[in-house]
Amino acid sequence: MAFDYKKEYKEFYLPKNKPEIITIPKMNFIAVRGKGDPNAEDGDYQKAIGLLYGIAFTIKMSKKTDHRIEGYFDYVVPPLEGFWWQEGIEGIDYAHKELFRWISVIRLPDFVTKEDFAWAVEEATRKKKTDFSKVEFFTYDEGLCVQCMHIGSYDDEPATIAMMDNYSKDHGYCIDINQQRYHHEIYLSDARKTAKEKLKTVIRHPIKEQV
Repeated sequence: MAFDYKKEYKEFYLPKNKPEIITIPKMNFIAVRGKGDPNAEDGDYQKAIGLLYGIAFTIKMSKKTDHRIEGYFDYVVPPLEGFWWQEGIEGIDYAHKELFRWISVIRLPDFVTKEDFAWAVEEATRKKKTDFSKVEFFTYDEGLCVQCMHIGSYDDEPATIAMMDNYSKDHGYCIDINQQRYHHEIYLSDARKTAKEKLKTVIRHPIKEQV
């Protein structure tokens, strides 16, 4: 049976719908950076998702090619994730999604090296006749965070975030979003096929001890 990161690392992908504090280890990702409204039809965000999955499945299906990845095991492609911020704005202003800057990512298995990643970009470019030059190998050490499962529309996230903020303060921490640490979302539902009120999204914020 294929290794499923969501099931094997439930503490990272399946938290309860109440806040908790957790330390996230360093992980490697397939990443595409961009800006603008993620809901824009045929916009940069939608194109980025296509690029991410193009590389993700090239790596997953490498077992059927001549490229052998050392330590490879069969796995389920992890869920889509995103790091979000807006220049000059503390927190997130959901009324101005056109101001979003983002890094859209999919987690890489630890056995994938930068050399394997470069092979996948070249292979996907050749096979799909698509420009994958925006895709990068991205390492992120998230560290100490507060996280919570948000159920419902993305526009309703502020209520969950407020609950996370209060929980952090009650436990001696404060939110530590800055130019290196981001608002983080993990998408467990397909927004194209799931009713807004049933969407499941992990929301994660970096924290630090209150001074």
